[in-house]
Parts: sequence; structure tokens; C-alpha cells
Amino acid sequence: MKDIMQDIKFYDCRVIEGSSTSIVLDNGKIEEISRNFTRGAGIRALCGGSWGYTAVEGEIDLKKGVSAASKLAFSMNSNTPKEEVELAAVNSPVLGKLPEIKIDPRDVPIEDKVELLKSIEAHARVEGVHSTKVMYMESEFKIEYRSSEGVESAYELLNTGFAVSAVAAENGGYQAGRESRFGYGYEVFEKENVLELAKKAGSSAVELLKAKTPKGGTMPVLLDQELAGVFAHEAVGHASEADLVLEGDSILANRIGDLIASPLVTIIDDPTLHEFGYYPFDAEGVQSSRTEIIKEGVLNSFLHSRETAGKLGGTPGNCRAQGYSMPIVRMSNTFIDNGDAKFEEMLEEVRDGMYLIGSRGGQVNTGEGIFQFNAEKGYLIKNGELAGLVRDVSLSGKTLEILNHVALVGNDLKMTAGRCGKGGQLVPVSDGSPHLAISSALVGGA
Repeated sequence: MKDIMQDIKFYDCRVIEGSSTSIVLDNGKIEEISRNFTRGAGIRALCGGSWGYTAVEGEIDLKKGVSAASKLAFSMNSNTPKEEVELAAVNSPVLGKLPEIKIDPRDVPIEDKVELLKSIEAHARVEGVHSTKVMYMESEFKIEYRSSEGVESAYELLNTGFAVSAVAAENGGYQAGRESRFGYGYEVFEKENVLELAKKAGSSAVELLKAKTPKGGTMPVLLDQELAGVFAHEAVGHASEADLVLEGDSILANRIGDLIASPLVTIIDDPTLHEFGYYPFDAEGVQSSRTEIIKEGVLNSFLHSRETAGKLGGTPGNCRAQGYSMPIVRMSNTFIDNGDAKFEEMLEEVRDGMYLIGSRGGQVNTGEGIFQFNAEKGYLIKNGELAGLVRDVSLSGKTLEILNHVALVGNDLKMTAGRCGKGGQLVPVSDGSPHLAISSALVGGA
């Protein structure tokens, strides 16, 4: 083992310990109340250009873990040597102010949580709604990090949130309304009027049953904060992840310093914000910091791990992992920065087109730079004013074309919490934007 360790240039360990509570109500009846505990470690070792990785659950022997990861790295490097990896240099993180918890959810009896969910469910069940689902989620975890370079640090976080969905049906057709909120303490249920949000989800489902599917085509559009935020995250954020750039799977490769968007557009990833994607240091022990991906239309930076920053130049700090999985380059809180346009100005700018609201998922190809997102609903815009409600609408096109067609950026930035999937891993994120007026986009409809 000593001979092998002479060839190991770096190793690190992440120890994660935590628990999660989940409550699910299906049509007002308790479907699940569960509490899960986890303790484990993810250990990496680097030999030449090869990473060895091992995960340990339960009782943790870090020395054995380092030995196992090192043997894997040494074996891979011996059998299939790769180009030597040079990690970008970093300093030990200095922990800033973590999110403050005013009401600890662990102090709230489970019975009170169930009663709150029942009240949320009752408010979502407006006339016309025939099924509902309400979920409460709470997780606490502590992350400890240490490396062969002498970096050691640790932090704890406590996440709380809920989601409600309502389904309305009529004549064989159905529509759904959804709302969710996530934060860092039980006070999320005081900050937000969750009963009104539940009612909004139910009402939206019922209203959409009566909405029509509009004729699609190329037209000016106004995007709400959620859908514009999804565009920023999915179409731009993922394309800026440096591992995808190195794999040849990003339209942004070799474009640093180029004007790729309207000068009105600035897109930022900032894990220091106390949003759902917050972390004080990443899975490589690198202190979190704000990254301007696009600054006034110019591609300014990719998102980096220590390895990608060593290869491409740049600042690391965006390497993340679900639990003790292998860390990969990920976003955190990604958003389009505020402009100065008011909503009424933007309606006038669009004049005759469509207002697209919310997101029901979609798909993106970062290598080809094309995307398609489904909106929750929309409104026709006629003569600069909102007209009828519409459903089954989508936004699609080429990422760089949409970026260059941004005509106005609103002053009403709003963030939406969720989870992002990549490499089989889910991590908490937030994305957001002010309203965006796009001069030309392809809208799908009837």
C-alpha cells in the first residue's frame, strides 16, 4: 500500500450524516409517514489521470476507504493511463453565515404537520377538483470534508418544504395545478400563504379545463419568471457546465469572451444565496462563490470543478453530489438578473403574441443548443393586453437565437426551488428570472 500511495497525488473524503421526514396525503388520507436515517462517506483518490472512488455506509473506516479508492485509481491508471490531471489550487473555505432557522421543524409535533397538510388539501379541493396530493418534506444533514491537502471543514443544513397538486376532470379530459415552496425552517409555512397557494393550484386545474389550445407558430412571447428561469437553468446553465464543455456536449465551447446574447442578458449562478441551492462549500471543499456565466450578453465563465478549472482555466466551486455519490459539475441558484422594464411595458412590446406561464418539464440538447419546454398555461396577448387563457402550449427553439431575441428584461426577479438531475443524481437547486419579452420564438399549440 505504501508503494501505491507514493503515486496517489490527491485524495479526499466526505462524510454525510442525516435524516429525512416525509408525509404524503393522497386525497386527504395519509398515504405515508416515514423517517429515514443515513450515514456514509464518499472517498476519492487521484492517480495520474484516473479517479478511484468508493462509498461506505454505516460504520465508517476512512483509512480503509482511502486505501480502497487509491487501489482503484492506481489500477485504472496502470491499465489504461490517461492524461495527467492537474487540480486547480484552492484555499480552505471560510464559512460565512448559514441560513438562519427561526422555527425548528423538529420541534413541531408530527400531528401538527399532518393537520396542516389536511388543511392545505382541503383548500386545494375547490369545486371541480376530483383528486389531490400533498407532500411534506424535511431533511437535516451534516457534511464533513477533509483532503490530503489539509483542507478540513463541516456544515449542517435543515431543509423544509411542501408540494400540492390538484387534478380536475371533465368529459374524459383532465388538467392539473401545482404549487410548491421550499426553505430552511418551518417558518416557510408562515412566510407563504400556503392555504392560498393550495387554492390557487385547485383553481388553476379547474380553469384550464375550460381553456382552449391556441394555434402555434412563430411569434413574440412574454415569459413569466418560472419559465424564463427554467430556460436559464436548462438551456444555458447546463451548457455552461465545464464537464459537458470538455466532453464536446455544449454549444458554448470555445465561446468565452464572445457576445452570445442580447446585452440586456446577465445570467448568474450563486450558491452563496440562501435559496434552495445554497452551500457554503462544494463537494471538493471549495468555498462557494458567485459566477457570472453571461455578463451583459458576453459569455464570461463556465461552471467548474477543480479538474475542469485546471484544464480550462477558471474558478472551481461548482462540484456537487447527491449524498456520498461521486461529485460532478452542477449548478446551484441560477438566474437571469433584473433589468428595468415594467410588466405593462413588456405587454406593449409583445403587442400581439402569447404570455407563457410556469413549467411542466421539457427537454434540452446542450450539444446542439436546442430545447423544448412545456408551459403550465398561457394567455393570448392582443393589442398589448392579456386576452384569453390557453393551455397545452410550449416554447421551443435554439438557445442562442432566444438569447439574442430578448427585447426587454423585467425588474421582478423571482426564484423557484426544485431539484436538478444529472448523471443519475438529484441535488437541490433554485432557478429564476424576471419577466422576459422575446421578440420571436416558436410556440407549440394546436
